Amino acid sequence: MKIFRTHTALLVWRITLLYVVLMLCRALFYLYNHALIGALPTDELWSLLCGSMKFDTVSILYANAVFILLSVVPLHLREKHWWQSICYWYYVIVNSLLLVAVSVADAIYFRYTQKRFSADEIFFADNDNSLQLVLKFATENWYMVLAGVALIAVLVVGYRRRVKVEQIFAGVWYYISAFVVMLVAVGLAIGGIRGGFTKMTRPITISNATLYTADNARATMILSNPFCILRTISSSGKLHYEKYFDDKTLAEIYSPEHFPAEDVSPTELTGRNVVLFIMESFSAEHSALLRPDIYKDSEQQGYTPFLDSLMRQSYTFYNMYANGKRSIQALPAVWSSIPSFKSPFVLMPQALAETRSLPAILKDKGYETMFFCGSDHGSMGFGAYARQTGIEKLYSRQDYEKVHGTNDFDGYWGVWDEKFLNYMGEVLSEQREPFFSTMFTLTSHHPFVVPEEYEGKYPKGHTPNHQCVGYVDDAFRKFFAKYENEEWFRRTIFVFVADHVSSEKMTETFRRSPGDYHILGFMYAPDSALFGEHRQVVSQIDIMPTLLGLMGNDEPYFAFGRDIFNEHTDVPFAINYDNNAFQAITGEHLIRFDEKNVTGVYAVDDVMHTTDLRDRVDTNGVEQQIKAMIQSYYRRVENKDYLVNDSIPRDTAF
Repeated sequence: MKIFRTHTALLVWRITLLYVVLMLCRALFYLYNHALIGALPTDELWSLLCGSMKFDTVSILYANAVFILLSVVPLHLREKHWWQSICYWYYVIVNSLLLVAVSVADAIYFRYTQKRFSADEIFFADNDNSLQLVLKFATENWYMVLAGVALIAVLVVGYRRRVKVEQIFAGVWYYISAFVVMLVAVGLAIGGIRGGFTKMTRPITISNATLYTADNARATMILSNPFCILRTISSSGKLHYEKYFDDKTLAEIYSPEHFPAEDVSPTELTGRNVVLFIMESFSAEHSALLRPDIYKDSEQQGYTPFLDSLMRQSYTFYNMYANGKRSIQALPAVWSSIPSFKSPFVLMPQALAETRSLPAILKDKGYETMFFCGSDHGSMGFGAYARQTGIEKLYSRQDYEKVHGTNDFDGYWGVWDEKFLNYMGEVLSEQREPFFSTMFTLTSHHPFVVPEEYEGKYPKGHTPNHQCVGYVDDAFRKFFAKYENEEWFRRTIFVFVADHVSSEKMTETFRRSPGDYHILGFMYAPDSALFGEHRQVVSQIDIMPTLLGLMGNDEPYFAFGRDIFNEHTDVPFAINYDNNAFQAITGEHLIRFDEKNVTGVYAVDDVMHTTDLRDRVDTNGVEQQIKAMIQSYYRRVENKDYLVNDSIPRDTAF
């Protein structure tokens, strides 16, 4: 029929085709990540569909605003061949990239970070090996690439480019009808982007996904791109946060300013060297010591035999939690006791303000400060933030290769961990004491390969990362065996902490919160009394205050964490931002908070979050602490204020 070949009918067809393609992309997303998302409850299917359609509408309108305008402009230019060619190529290229390619990449990316692709990744994807890694991911997930190509083919064929456009009206009625269609299209587009048409409707945000399902993973699944990218770009640099308390009340509840007791005296650890190992993707799940329940019926007793033996001689945190899921979030948490919430702290423009981080405090006490990372110089922004915290000497792949040649590059990230650990030991053996040194390990990361000569030596385990974890664990064993009799070694506090959990999970427990933040962490100080088991909840931001306390620091300092030995709290908790909501992890519960209300309380062993305990558990105390920490965090970030204000009374500290 003639009416089905009009400009309006063809536009409706082409937009409908985009909905179909995005739904197919979501099906791919679910199939690829079904182990993380779980089964879809039958009684939620309609709600999930409605939510998906709403987010897809915004993505389609964001990506196709120009195409829609070109299609409805009330001019006869629309019938020109060159005009229609512009429309066609815009539709195919833009939607192939922004809808199909990004959605397929989203599915793969989610498996490693449990978050959707956003503006943060665009601004952070500037590493020299980014293209190589993309090609590696594409090769490993060739079937996803083929699926993406097939979906692009659907767009190309389904566009119906060769259909001759028909006109229903002629003369002045052509312009009147076309103008009316344009007004309707603009009105629908505005309502679609906002998420509704009423005056009370606020522009739809990422957090709206939780309106359609209580499960975080399913809420993330119904989001779509380019919605996530453009929504996070639009908020870049802007801070919107709730102000729950007046200044006086806030200071009484919580403050990131710490004032050690005036009578602090030196301890047996005062003046010791500090060596901090930030270990890539070392989940607590890898350790039979930390999680014996996982291995009680298994012949393979964990994948960290050496670190397990070392933890038995150390002060070990059995419930250590990461404050984020990305490596770049771990550095400010560990070095500066500053967490990352909605955006990684170091990627925020406000992060450039002056800080007094752990390296800077120790440097002023006469420490040499160093950062070792086997990747390229400046890779992933690590070195830049290290400089900002007061670290003077940076050792990278290029420095290693000046001494040991170029044969130890892993082909993807940097120098193999065993080789680079030994290199750090060589440097430290020649270093003036005292020193503060950090090493960030690399090998236990995608693409999960070990040196060729070690293939088959370490247990393959149940995930691609297990043999890499075994390799890194053995690299630590060799490092300790070689250097443990050195004088500098015996005068050192060694701190081990993971940057985040592994993307490759062995058990259901570690696919969901709080398990997907449960990491390995402990402190080892040879010939000292630093020994024991810490069963209460701690997190990465507690490392800096605790270390300063152990070393007898008497200087006031800024930190969002606490000194676990000297600053006590009724209910210790770890805080992070997960799937568009804040959450606090206590020894007994996972408490989710949407910035206004507690939205869920679950027992920590309720892996699937089946029983909401809000009506049975009193969370008022923790909720007040969460609110105070969030308000204090964003106020400090907004004011670029990460220093101690000496005018604040000492009794207002944490």
